Amino acid sequence: MKRNIIQIDEEKCNGCGNCIPNCHEGAMQLIDGKARLISDLFCDGLGACIGHCPEGAIEIIEREAAPYDERKVMEMMVPKGRNTILAHLEHMRDHNETEYLQQAIDYLKENNIMMNPEKSEQHSHGECGCPGSMAKDFRTEPVEVAGAPALLQESISELRQWPVQLHLLNPQASYFKNADVVLAADCAAFSMGNFHSRFLKGKSLAIACPKLDSNKESYIQKLSSMIADTKINSLTVVMMEVPCCGGLLHMAQTARTNAGRNIPIKKAVVSIQGEVIEEDWT
Repeated sequence: MKRNIIQIDEEKCNGCGNCIPNCHEGAMQLIDGKARLISDLFCDGLGACIGHCPEGAIEIIEREAAPYDERKVMEMMVPKGRNTILAHLEHMRDHNETEYLQQAIDYLKENNIMMNPEKSEQHSHGECGCPGSMAKDFRTEPVEVAGAPALLQESISELRQWPVQLHLLNPQASYFKNADVVLAADCAAFSMGNFHSRFLKGKSLAIACPKLDSNKESYIQKLSSMIADTKINSLTVVMMEVPCCGGLLHMAQTARTNAGRNIPIKKAVVSIQGEVIEEDWT
């Protein structure tokens, strides 16, 4: 499967080792004077190591990689002691990776390993990687304003996560697990005044342009992973009435076929003036 994972430029790497202690998952080691990624299974792709590389030798790329395995990470991490475990738990929490965090906590409980859940001041983390692509989970209880006009209610944002652009998304992020997902054309939300209340409420979001975006095969692979691995419940494709937007539905249907899991896909076609002119299940 394709997912985000770190890549090390060996020509830039000076072997300082600053990145090693900041990879709490143990995915990196200093070998022959260079930092090396030793296991796809251990790299979470969130990039805590990037901000500690003085040479700019580390970046996050998308490539074929084995799925991240939280339980294997915990098996490797426990012998390193309490501070390392705490730093790892904080890393998961700070990136809102609630499912991986719960898996780690469950592992500790199953093995009778007692930990203090309070944040240790010895292990505070700054921003890592590109702040604009850092995963954020906004899922909260719905906000209702008693007695407010319907127009005011429609102005409330229903966005549940960040990022939203399909190239930047991790298809195995916790906010996609068993979720209803909207795959929307870039233009749709700009055309519709009520896009959030009509389509986005209670759903996770991915946006793409089937005409202008490059590497659409990557889009199909990510959608396939959402369907097969993350087990999304349904996919609503919100596309514009212009002919080129039909490629968005084709990508969704191809991903469903490739995933081998027949989830329901809804097609919603929006006019250039923001009216829903067609909406049905495919």
